[in-house]
Amino acid sequence: MIADTERLHEVLKTYFGFDTFKDNQEGVMRNVLTGRDSFVLMPTGGGKSLCYQLPAMVMKGTAIVISPLIALMKNQVDAMRAFSMEDGIAHFLNSSLTKVQINRVLEDVKSHKTKLLYVAPESLNKLDYTEFLTGETISFYAIDEAHCISEWGHDFRPEYRRIRPIIEQIGRAPIMALTATATPKVQNDIQKNLGILEADVFKSSFNRPNLYYEIRQKVDPEKQIIRFIKENAGKSGIIYCLSRKQVEDLAETLVVNGIKALPYHAGLDGTTRAGNQDKFLMEEVEVIVATIAFGMGIDKPDVRYVLHYDIPKSLEGYYQETGRAGRDGGEGNCITFYSYKDIQKLEKFMQGKPVAEQEIGRQLLHETSSYAESSICRRRQLLHYFGEEYHQDNCENCDNCLNPKTQIEGRDYVALALDAVLEVREKFKPEHVAKVLTGQVNSAIRTYKHHHLEIFGQGKDKDERFWVAVLRQALIAQMLEKDIDNYGTLRITDAGREFLDNPVSFMLTEDQNFDESDEQKTPRGGGSGAVDPELFSLLKDLRKTIAKKHNLPPFVIFQDPSLEDMAIYYPIRVEEMANMTGVGLGKAQRYGKEFVDLIRKFVEEKEILRPQDLVVRSIVNKSSLKVSVIQSIDRKVPLDVIAESKGLELNELLKEIESIVNSGTKLNIDYFINEMMDEDHQDTIFTFFKEEAKSESVEDALQELGENEFTEEDIRLIRIKFISEMGN
Repeated sequence: MIADTERLHEVLKTYFGFDTFKDNQEGVMRNVLTGRDSFVLMPTGGGKSLCYQLPAMVMKGTAIVISPLIALMKNQVDAMRAFSMEDGIAHFLNSSLTKVQINRVLEDVKSHKTKLLYVAPESLNKLDYTEFLTGETISFYAIDEAHCISEWGHDFRPEYRRIRPIIEQIGRAPIMALTATATPKVQNDIQKNLGILEADVFKSSFNRPNLYYEIRQKVDPEKQIIRFIKENAGKSGIIYCLSRKQVEDLAETLVVNGIKALPYHAGLDGTTRAGNQDKFLMEEVEVIVATIAFGMGIDKPDVRYVLHYDIPKSLEGYYQETGRAGRDGGEGNCITFYSYKDIQKLEKFMQGKPVAEQEIGRQLLHETSSYAESSICRRRQLLHYFGEEYHQDNCENCDNCLNPKTQIEGRDYVALALDAVLEVREKFKPEHVAKVLTGQVNSAIRTYKHHHLEIFGQGKDKDERFWVAVLRQALIAQMLEKDIDNYGTLRITDAGREFLDNPVSFMLTEDQNFDESDEQKTPRGGGSGAVDPELFSLLKDLRKTIAKKHNLPPFVIFQDPSLEDMAIYYPIRVEEMANMTGVGLGKAQRYGKEFVDLIRKFVEEKEILRPQDLVVRSIVNKSSLKVSVIQSIDRKVPLDVIAESKGLELNELLKEIESIVNSGTKLNIDYFINEMMDEDHQDTIFTFFKEEAKSESVEDALQELGENEFTEEDIRLIRIKFISEMGN
C-alpha cells in the first residue's frame, strides 16, 4: 500500500513540470505516503492542491478530495487532465452533473482510471455514492477548505461536520485536512471533529515575497484605478468593494472607460454570476469587480493585481483577498484605497448589534486602521498578525519600505490633543475636537460654548486635518478609545492619562497625499527582464485561441511563467518544451506542437509585434451621480447622509453640488443650512456675496468675514444657496 516515496520528484517533473517542491509540500506528501494523517495550514498561493494531487498519482487507488466549491473542482479537474493524456484521471461529483455524466464518472472509478475524485460534501452524504465507494480502493481523503468544519471558522458549513462518520463507512485511509486560515481554536476543532488529533501538523510561512503591498489615500479612487488598469493592460485583476452598489457602479465606470470588466456579487442570479466568473477565467474580461463573495472558488494563478476600493473589515480578510494575486509566484500588486471615513462608516454599521459583537468588530477595525496608517513594513505587520516573525528591516516590496513616510516628533501635539478631549468632557467626535483646537466656530461650537474654552484655538498653527490625524494616531496607540454606546465620541484611556502625567517621545506619521501626478517607485515583479515581449505577446494570443478551442481557461494550457520561459529560451522542439517551467512531457505532448511551431517561425523570420500604446482616459461621466444628488436634495436628505451613501467626503459632495448649480440647475438646500447655522450668520454671508464680494472666492470671504466666526463649509453652503437663487 505504501508507494515508493522516491518517485515523488520524478512525478513532479514528468506530470507537473517542476524541479523542486515549495516549503512543506514534500513533507506533507511523504506523510500521506507512509499512511499518516496530516493537518496542513498553508496560505493562499502556497501550493495546497499539489499536496494531494501528486501523491494521488503515485498511490494505489483513488484519492477522494472533499471540497465545497464547484467552480474550484472543475478548474482543478481541467488542470489535472491537462497534465495527463487521459481525461479519466480526474473527475468530480456534484449537483451540476447529469445522470449520464455521473455514470461515466463511476465507470472510470470502477475501472481504476481515476486517481482523483473531487466530491462536494453534500454528494458524499448521498447513500448511493457512499455504498459505491465502499467497494473501491481509497488511497486517502483530502478535506480542502477544512475550516468549514469549525463553528469558530469564518465559513462554517454543517455538512462538513458529518465527514468523519462517512469516512468510517467507506473505509479508513489517511486523512489530510487543508486550510489557508485557522486560529489555534479552529485547528483544534478541525482535528477533533475529523478524529485526527494525533495528525502531523504542517504550517507554512505566510510570507508571499512576490506580493507588493501598498495603501493609497482614497482621493479620486476611480481615476487612480482606471490609470492603474490602463498601465497594466492585458493583465488579469480583481477589485474588491464592500457594497453591491459600489461593485455595480465601479464596473460600469470601467466599461465606459474602455476596460473589459464585469461585476460579481451575491445579488446577481446564479447563471449571471457563473457566467461572469467563467469570462474572467477565460480572459474574455480583464477585471472582475466584486464583493467578498468572489474568490474562494477561483484557482486562477495569474491574477496580477488585487485592488481594494474599500478597506476590508479585518486583516484576515485583507490577507486572503490580496493572496489571490500572483499565485504562480509571478507579479502580484496589492493596492488598497484607504480613508478613515470608511472605518467610521463600518463602525456606524455595527450600532445596534450586541455589545460583545461590537467589541470584536471594533478590535478588528482597529487592527485594520493601524495597519493602514502605520509607517513600518507592511509584510512585517501582516506576518506578526499571523504569529510569524519577519526579521528583515526592509522587505523592498511594499510602499512603506520603498517610500518611507515622513515622521515628526509629536509629543507636544499628542498632549495638546488629549487635553482637548478632556476639556470637552470626553463627549465629542474627533472632528469636533479638531475644530476646537484650530479655533473654528460653527453652530455646534457655539451651542456648547466651546469657543470660550481656554484650549480653543491653541492648535491653530496646524489645520483641522492635521489634528484629526493626531487624534487617530492616539487612538491607534490606545491612548484614546471610542465609546461603544455613544458612537464616535472619544474617551481617554489609562495609557492616555499616563502619557499626560509623563509625556514621552511620540513619532507622528505625517499624512501623505497620493496625487495622481506623483511618481511611485516601481514594485518588484515576478517576471524576468530577459523575456522577449513580442514573442511573449504572440504566445499569449496563441494560448487564448487554443483555450477557446478546448473551452478551458488559458492558464490551464500554460501559465505565465511557462510562457516567459518560452520567450527566454525559444524552444523549437516538443522535447525542449518539456523542460520549460511548469510544462512537463505530458503537457508538452498535448499542447506543445502549435507553440513550438510559432516559436520556430518567430526565430526564423524575426517578426516583431508592435506594442500598443498606453492611453489613459479621463474619468467616466458622472451624470448619473448628478441626477441622484438632485433627487436626494429634492427629498430633503441631509447632505452628510447623501455623501455617506455615495462613498464621498462632504467636501467632495459640495464640489458636485457646486458643479450642478454652476451649470444652471436650481437647488434648494435651505433644509440643511438651517440645521447648520442660525439666521443671522446666513444673512451675513449671503449679504456679503450679494453686496460686497468681488469674486466667488471662499478665501476672500473668510478673510473679510472673519475666520473665527465662520468656517469654509459655512461659506460654501451659502455660496451654493446664493448662486442657485440669484444666478439660476
